[in-house]
Amino acid sequence: MSLIENRDQAKRLARAIVSDVAIYNRDKVEQGIKNDNIFEVLHDQLTEGREHFQSRVTSEIAASNIFDIAVVDVLIKRAGKIESSIW
Repeated sequence: MSLIENRDQAKRLARAIVSDVAIYNRDKVEQGIKNDNIFEVLHDQLTEGREHFQSRVTSEIAASNIFDIAVVDVLIKRAGKIESSIW
């Protein structure tokens, strides 16, 4: 399997991985947003997702902030409808 070199493909992969984390952990996402500890609550899942992402992309892309941007875009922005003191 060849590594992903294209930044757009890497962005799509990162968003897909983070979307899966969000879908399979809806209760944790909701509680994490409500309690302002989303990164602690999903630490294991996000670490596993990041490792998977890094295993599929070149080292240059792995060292970029693409995965972190996907976390904010997919996990945090989509959770904006959840009641929280952080908004």
